[in-house]
Amino acid sequence: MPARPVETSVTDSLITVTPNAQEYLRDLLDKQSSPGMGVRIFVERPGTPHAECCMAYCPEGEQEEGDVRYDYEGFHAWLDGKSLRYLEDAVIDYKKDSMGGQLTFRAPKSRVPELSADATLEERINYVLYSEINPGLASHGGNVQLLELTEENVAVLEFGGGCQGCSAVDMTLRDGVERTLKERIPELAAVRDKTDHTVTENAYYK
Repeated sequence: MPARPVETSVTDSLITVTPNAQEYLRDLLDKQSSPGMGVRIFVERPGTPHAECCMAYCPEGEQEEGDVRYDYEGFHAWLDGKSLRYLEDAVIDYKKDSMGGQLTFRAPKSRVPELSADATLEERINYVLYSEINPGLASHGGNVQLLELTEENVAVLEFGGGCQGCSAVDMTLRDGVERTLKERIPELAAVRDKTDHTVTENAYYK
């Protein structure tokens, strides 16, 4: 049975929304014409150095399966179920300044690679990339990240730093990255490189 949105209470919340932030979000949502408008909180590319903490308007009924609801005074927030463990100890704050104010969102665990028993294929790929492969590439000033996972389970990667434009990148992809990924994740069908290797300014080998 597919996961459904779950309702809970603010006392169980994984994240801290400061009083100033609650006041700001409450005022912001009060100005929206859609009834039952809330916010949805999620992490893009969780468990990687490129993780981004995001917040968006969430009209009633548009929350996704697995989302968890938290009720605050005057408004509610939906937390993406897949992002929950990366949002632990997160803090959302609002500080007024001369320009009006700024909402800040800090999630110290959002970029920490983590692998749970129910991890998705994308999470497993990212875990191998950032816990096993990138530490080795770092010795050449390089790195690799997952751009996309296709429906055919093909991992589309992009190299950066010393690996971009490197004359040895094909060998790195075939004998290092692809072999390691397939050994760790047998259901991965293939690996593709989508890097623009015409850029060679930082290449380790030219």
